[in-house]
Amino acid sequence: MSTLEIAELCEALPPDKREEVADFARFLLARQQNTRWEASLADPKARPRLDAFVRESAADADEALDLHRL
Repeated sequence: MSTLEIAELCEALPPDKREEVADFARFLLARQQNTRWEASLADPKARPRLDAFVRESAADADEALDLHRL
């Protein structure tokens, strides 16, 4: 489906339905971004810069960094 076809379909809808379509599209984009983050975080490869940042942040914080709350 092309962008032009989607735009034409949306133009044919009443304004309240267009807003619902836009909200659903935003939901799908946010879900896709969450899926990418979850895949990145679950990847077992080493991340030395991130690990160093977490250690430094934990050392600088007033309270210990709780990795389970991230």
